[in-house]
Amino acid sequence: MIIRERLEQWERDHLSPYATLSVNSKGRAKEEEPCDIRPVFQRDRDRIIHCKAFRRLKDKTQVFLVPEGDHYRTRLTHTLEVAQTARTLAKALQLNEELAEAIALGHDLGHTPFGHAGERALNRICPLGFEHSRQSVRTVERLEKRGQGLNLTVEVRDGIMNHQTSGEPFTLEGKIVRISDKIAYIHHDMDDAVRGGILREEDVPVAIREVIGSSTGERLDHFIHDVVTTSMGRDDIVMSPAVGKAMKDMREFMFENVYLNPVVKKEESKAEMLMETLYQHYMQNIDDLPEEFLSLIAQGDDREQVVCDYVGAMTDRFAIAKYEELYIPKSWSL
Repeated sequence: MIIRERLEQWERDHLSPYATLSVNSKGRAKEEEPCDIRPVFQRDRDRIIHCKAFRRLKDKTQVFLVPEGDHYRTRLTHTLEVAQTARTLAKALQLNEELAEAIALGHDLGHTPFGHAGERALNRICPLGFEHSRQSVRTVERLEKRGQGLNLTVEVRDGIMNHQTSGEPFTLEGKIVRISDKIAYIHHDMDDAVRGGILREEDVPVAIREVIGSSTGERLDHFIHDVVTTSMGRDDIVMSPAVGKAMKDMREFMFENVYLNPVVKKEESKAEMLMETLYQHYMQNIDDLPEEFLSLIAQGDDREQVVCDYVGAMTDRFAIAKYEELYIPKSWSL
């Protein structure tokens, strides 16, 4: 028996009846020869980790735009925290860890520079709209490997597309990532807000603290234990009503005091202007796009979509450098 088959048999023997088994995957858009070592979801995870879009996440904003400090989260560290929480939940519930991890690692590949400010700007200016979940799927299906895509399984692509609150993944592993994303950003955005002097732990309402704890560590631990306890033996991934309400209240508290805080968001209008300006520039000067993006237009992709592909894929640093190159005068010299 080859190694992959032995691992697939282990899944049959040990995973929950509600788990998504690798051998039962709905497959890929383009059929491939199986790997002799890795089951399909492990193969997907590896492809995501090695792709360019994953590497760019290290220089994309999570919440705090261009912070002065080395310990604030980026889109990459957010992704890693989601993946770690997802693996913890999947393992405890005897679900497919590799599927959960692959979805988690890929869920934000299509996110813009400057966090949700960049997403808002492109959604506002592009007539096709822009939404990072859809763009993450487009990244793995179309943009990576110079238009070939990563050819991921249906289950991973579904989990990426449906990781937001409004989504409904068809696997429990996808549902794990959807709830892990919320757990992760509530945990680490509060931690960063305390680090930045925006909030103190005692600012969190007492009614919330009494249910889920009085520190970031206590809350993370409480969320994970509650999901495991409440979801055990069920064909669903859920929180208990009390903890679910506390999470909702904590999320609303974070929106009011962090995500919409004028101190935190004071640079976002500049970031949105920068993104809109870059979009307009490339729409008016389409030949300035790199060749691999021009080839997408030649193959029939909408110009507006391809300009979003390029601008939305930029890191914060690269977007600022491009803006300076195009619009900031330089000292004259021979």
